[in-house]
Amino acid sequence: MTHQARNILVTSALPYANGPIHIGHLVEYIQTDIWVRFQNMRGNRCIYVCADDAHGTPIMLRARQEGLEPEALIDAVWQQHRADFADFSVRFDNYHSTHSDENRFFSNTIYARNKAKGHIVRRTITQAYDPLEGIFLPDRFIKGTCPKCGTADQYGDNCESCGASYSPSELIDPVSAVSGATPEQRESEHYFFRLADFEQMLKRWTRGGHLQREVSNKLDEWFEAGLQEWDISRDAPYFGFEIPDHPGKFFYVWMDAPIGYMASFKNLCDNSDDLEFDDYWKPGSQAELYHFIGKDIIYFHALFWPAMLHGADYRTPTAIFSHGFLTVDGQKMSKSRGTFIKARSYLDHLNPEYLRYYFAAKLGSGVEDIDLNLDDFVARVNSDLVGKVVNIASRCAGFIHKRFDNRLSAELAETALFDEFVATGETVAELFEQREFSRAVREIMTLADRANQYIDEKKPWVIAKTEGAERELHLVCSMGLNLFRLLIGYLRPILPATSERAEAFLQVEPLTWQALAQPLLDHGIARFEPLMTRVEQAQVDAMVEDSKESLESSDSGAAPTGPLAADPIGDTIDYAGFAAVDLRVARIVAAAQVEGADKLLQLTLDLGGETRNVFAGIKSAYAPDQLEGRLTVMVANLAPRKMRFGLSEGMVLAAGPGGKELFLLSPDSGALPGMRIK
Repeated sequence: MTHQARNILVTSALPYANGPIHIGHLVEYIQTDIWVRFQNMRGNRCIYVCADDAHGTPIMLRARQEGLEPEALIDAVWQQHRADFADFSVRFDNYHSTHSDENRFFSNTIYARNKAKGHIVRRTITQAYDPLEGIFLPDRFIKGTCPKCGTADQYGDNCESCGASYSPSELIDPVSAVSGATPEQRESEHYFFRLADFEQMLKRWTRGGHLQREVSNKLDEWFEAGLQEWDISRDAPYFGFEIPDHPGKFFYVWMDAPIGYMASFKNLCDNSDDLEFDDYWKPGSQAELYHFIGKDIIYFHALFWPAMLHGADYRTPTAIFSHGFLTVDGQKMSKSRGTFIKARSYLDHLNPEYLRYYFAAKLGSGVEDIDLNLDDFVARVNSDLVGKVVNIASRCAGFIHKRFDNRLSAELAETALFDEFVATGETVAELFEQREFSRAVREIMTLADRANQYIDEKKPWVIAKTEGAERELHLVCSMGLNLFRLLIGYLRPILPATSERAEAFLQVEPLTWQALAQPLLDHGIARFEPLMTRVEQAQVDAMVEDSKESLESSDSGAAPTGPLAADPIGDTIDYAGFAAVDLRVARIVAAAQVEGADKLLQLTLDLGGETRNVFAGIKSAYAPDQLEGRLTVMVANLAPRKMRFGLSEGMVLAAGPGGKELFLLSPDSGALPGMRIK
């Protein structure tokens, strides 16, 4: 079957440039990459662009904490992100940054066009002000209770629990993240995007087949509540683009972040001979535009983004595809359990194709969360990929090599069976198109079972011992390899690296969907080399253990040090969070080795009448007798943590690169156990 080629532009949400990629992020990028690779296999021109989201308060804070300029921080993270994506075979046609000339141009353009039409207004408002620090507080410097759902400890721009967007002034019981003070309300001039101007357009667009049904239903709640004006400016200090002709005012990060899609594509066009930006972004464009995003950022992408584009005379997306979150073993990713796994930690232990396959086997077209069950992960990869698919090639290739000089037969043994596989390929293609990857995988594995059944029934190992059966052996094994070629072709969007090795073995050009319909006859192949090995439980266990160890210092001793030591979620804290930490002077009254622990010492700490038991990861630098009687600093209000060695009731603070160069913090002379450090 032939298909008319389509021009398609695809994006994923921009990863934030303040830390490394983890496996939760990878759900989206792997999902998108599979879909893009499939489209290109079908003969369409499908372009995939992305960029780092490089602006905003958290990056400014992180850079300040690291003693770096923000530009140096975002460049280092950009390099790290690129390497992680490449090693997971996530193939971008262009990977850019929102801190770019292209993004500044389009941000200014979209702002100016909407402002000229009256969709952006400027007015003086009352804004949160920190009386202790003497600065206006950007939204990310304020935390409080969400005014929509009542969830505590939310930032001042949007709720991570319900997804609501709001003004910082609407927070309940707000506190400054800089000093912990209660913010005052003072006047400041800001710019607002009049989202309600686009209400009718957005109602048509959100019900026009551009969104999943459950997303459209969710957005109805926002229409019922009334579309609110959106504050698109922020006061200094802020890392981002200054608003033209208004020094000290900056575009809010969510203003310029989605514009990064356009900027990355423009950067690609400027370096390409056959791509025109307007062909994809002007109204009436026949090109298709798709955004893959997480369900937590639907509001920005499905309301603000199409409204901004429409107001600035650009086209709106063909569709926005939302997905759910990742859990591991049925629970939220956890550092203490070792299931908060960075991309690089995974790569240190396991083949990335395993994770690509497992995610594909779980992903559908909806917004449901998916679970990475580590036991199931091992079993499914070994059963499906090694036991079924790769096994077909290994069962047949040896006979072709030994008996037939690595050349396949000139005719097909079972034409009807081959045609059945080809016909099922169209079903698989439709499922890929609809992003029903889990159903596509089931169809492919059903074919794999059928191929193995064929080989089991024909028993080439028996035929090989039968006199005068050379032709039959040749036909059976050639048939098996032709079925393998179809299977690996259907899996090619999911397993690009394995497929490339299979193509080298089969000595064929990169497989296309159309090419798969023709069998390989009278065709020379290479000698077979193993394409994939089994996952060993020990590899998974080591990955989990290493994920724990990389955070052992923050769990039980010294904090990570050096540039980019923190994780993207949870390792950087704001000032309000820091102010809540109860730091106390403690005397080490006893220290002991911990049997079975490589890094831990058991400390008994005196807080001035109260005794605490703490396990600290400082064994590499201290012997127990060096510690007894010494004063140190501990986190006294840390929740007790049950470890396999016992209950740890706090944390002592240390610094240094690690190993022998690890130094316990000690208070000045005159400090007494139990004193609070301020």
